[in-house]
Amino acid sequence: MRRHRPRRIALDLRGLVGKNDILRLSGSVKRDPAVDAWLVDDPIELRSIAQEWFVRMRQCGDDVRELMHDGCPVACVEDAPFGYVNSFKSHVNVGFFSGALLEDPAGLLEGSGKRMRHVKLRPGHELDTAALRALTDAAYADIGVRLGAV
Repeated sequence: MRRHRPRRIALDLRGLVGKNDILRLSGSVKRDPAVDAWLVDDPIELRSIAQEWFVRMRQCGDDVRELMHDGCPVACVEDAPFGYVNSFKSHVNVGFFSGALLEDPAGLLEGSGKRMRHVKLRPGHELDTAALRALTDAAYADIGVRLGAV
Protein backbone atom coordinates (compact mmCIF):
# COMPACT_ATOMS: atom_id res chain seq x y z
CA MET A 1 0.00 0.00 0.00
CA ARG A 2 1.33 3.41 -0.96
CA ARG A 3 1.89 5.93 1.81
CA HIS A 4 0.37 9.32 1.39
CA ARG A 5 2.94 12.07 1.75
CA PRO A 6 1.84 15.46 2.95
CA ARG A 7 1.91 18.12 0.29
CA ARG A 8 5.10 20.18 0.34
CA ILE A 9 4.63 23.92 0.42
CA ALA A 10 7.42 26.17 -0.76
CA LEU A 11 8.11 28.89 1.76
CA ASP A 12 10.00 32.09 1.16
CA LEU A 13 12.28 32.06 4.18
CA ARG A 14 14.85 34.51 2.85
CA GLY A 15 16.24 36.39 5.78
CA LEU A 16 14.70 34.07 8.36
CA VAL A 17 16.59 30.80 8.08
CA GLY A 18 19.92 30.93 9.83
CA LYS A 19 19.64 34.62 10.57
CA ASN A 20 21.94 34.23 13.56
CA ASP A 21 24.18 31.54 12.06
CA ILE A 22 27.57 33.18 11.76
CA LEU A 23 30.64 31.70 10.11
CA ARG A 24 33.66 32.15 12.36
CA LEU A 25 37.29 32.21 11.20
CA SER A 26 40.14 32.14 13.66
CA GLY A 27 43.32 34.13 13.27
CA SER A 28 42.07 37.53 12.17
CA VAL A 29 44.30 40.50 13.02
CA LYS A 30 44.05 44.26 12.60
CA ARG A 31 46.49 44.22 9.67
CA ASP A 32 47.77 40.97 8.15
CA PRO A 33 51.10 41.21 6.27
CA ALA A 34 50.02 38.21 4.15
CA VAL A 35 47.03 40.23 2.91
CA ASP A 36 49.28 43.17 1.99
CA ALA A 37 51.64 40.83 0.12
CA TRP A 38 48.71 39.28 -1.79
CA LEU A 39 47.35 42.69 -2.75
CA VAL A 40 50.58 43.79 -4.46
CA ASP A 41 51.23 40.54 -6.35
CA ASP A 42 50.89 40.19 -10.15
CA PRO A 43 48.98 40.81 -12.37
CA ILE A 44 49.03 44.46 -11.43
CA GLU A 45 45.84 45.53 -13.24
CA LEU A 46 43.66 42.97 -11.47
CA ARG A 47 45.36 43.27 -8.11
CA SER A 48 44.96 47.05 -8.15
CA ILE A 49 41.19 46.54 -8.51
CA ALA A 50 41.22 44.02 -5.66
CA GLN A 51 43.34 46.35 -3.55
CA GLU A 52 40.95 49.27 -4.06
CA TRP A 53 37.95 47.27 -2.84
CA PHE A 54 39.75 45.57 0.03
CA VAL A 55 40.96 48.95 1.26
CA ARG A 56 37.31 50.04 1.09
CA MET A 57 36.39 47.09 3.35
CA ARG A 58 39.16 48.06 5.77
CA GLN A 59 37.70 51.58 5.94
CA CYS A 60 34.26 50.36 7.05
CA GLY A 61 35.18 50.69 10.72
CA ASP A 62 37.90 50.58 13.36
CA ASP A 63 36.78 47.08 14.31
CA VAL A 64 37.60 45.54 10.89
CA ARG A 65 40.13 42.73 11.09
CA GLU A 66 41.56 40.62 8.29
CA LEU A 67 43.14 37.33 7.36
CA MET A 68 43.92 35.11 4.41
CA HIS A 69 41.33 32.36 3.96
CA ASP A 70 41.13 29.94 1.03
CA GLY A 71 43.89 31.89 -0.70
CA CYS A 72 42.29 35.32 -0.64
CA PRO A 73 41.99 38.35 1.67
CA VAL A 74 38.96 38.35 3.97
CA ALA A 75 37.59 41.25 6.02
CA CYS A 76 36.01 40.43 9.38
CA VAL A 77 34.46 42.02 12.43
CA GLU A 78 35.85 40.11 15.39
CA ASP A 79 36.14 36.60 13.92
CA ALA A 80 33.10 36.89 11.64
CA PRO A 81 33.84 37.51 7.94
CA PHE A 82 31.73 39.95 5.94
CA GLY A 83 33.67 40.42 2.69
CA TYR A 84 36.53 39.25 0.55
CA VAL A 85 38.33 39.94 -2.71
CA ASN A 86 39.78 37.40 -5.10
CA SER A 87 41.61 37.73 -8.38
CA PHE A 88 41.15 35.41 -11.34
CA LYS A 89 42.53 35.30 -14.89
CA SER A 90 40.34 38.09 -16.29
CA HIS A 91 38.31 39.48 -13.37
CA VAL A 92 38.19 40.25 -9.68
CA ASN A 93 35.44 39.10 -7.35
CA VAL A 94 34.32 41.31 -4.51
CA GLY A 95 32.32 38.95 -2.35
CA PHE A 96 30.05 39.05 0.65
CA PHE A 97 29.58 36.17 3.07
CA SER A 98 25.91 37.02 3.69
CA GLY A 99 25.35 38.52 0.27
CA ALA A 100 22.14 36.57 -0.33
CA LEU A 101 20.54 38.61 2.44
CA LEU A 102 21.64 42.02 1.18
CA GLU A 103 19.39 44.40 -0.69
CA ASP A 104 20.82 44.83 -4.19
CA PRO A 105 18.70 47.36 -6.12
CA ALA A 106 21.42 47.76 -8.79
CA GLY A 107 21.49 44.01 -9.46
CA LEU A 108 25.26 43.67 -9.07
CA LEU A 109 25.36 40.48 -7.03
CA GLU A 110 25.95 37.12 -8.69
CA GLY A 111 25.92 33.57 -7.38
CA SER A 112 23.45 30.98 -6.27
CA GLY A 113 24.87 29.73 -2.99
CA LYS A 114 22.89 29.60 0.22
CA ARG A 115 24.50 32.76 1.61
CA MET A 116 27.48 34.03 -0.38
CA ARG A 117 27.27 36.39 -3.34
CA HIS A 118 29.90 38.29 -5.33
CA VAL A 119 30.31 41.10 -7.83
CA LYS A 120 32.59 40.49 -10.83
CA LEU A 121 34.81 43.40 -11.78
CA ARG A 122 36.56 43.39 -15.14
CA PRO A 123 39.19 45.88 -16.28
CA GLY A 124 37.76 48.34 -18.78
CA HIS A 125 34.12 47.63 -17.86
CA GLU A 126 31.98 50.27 -16.20
CA LEU A 127 30.95 49.74 -12.61
CA ASP A 128 28.28 51.31 -10.44
CA THR A 129 30.81 52.31 -7.79
CA ALA A 130 28.19 53.83 -5.49
CA ALA A 131 26.15 50.63 -5.55
CA LEU A 132 29.19 48.47 -4.72
CA ARG A 133 30.13 50.84 -1.90
CA ALA A 134 26.59 50.54 -0.58
CA LEU A 135 26.81 46.73 -0.69
CA THR A 136 30.13 46.82 1.16
CA ASP A 137 28.69 49.10 3.83
CA ALA A 138 25.57 46.95 4.10
CA ALA A 139 27.61 43.76 4.52
CA TYR A 140 29.65 45.40 7.28
CA ALA A 141 26.52 46.69 9.02
CA ASP A 142 24.82 43.31 8.64
CA ILE A 143 27.61 41.40 10.40
CA GLY A 144 27.62 43.99 13.18
CA VAL A 145 23.89 43.45 13.73
CA ARG A 146 24.34 39.67 13.67
CA LEU A 147 27.15 39.82 16.20
CA GLY A 148 25.05 42.02 18.45
CA ALA A 149 22.17 39.56 18.23
CA VAL A 150 24.10 36.53 19.48
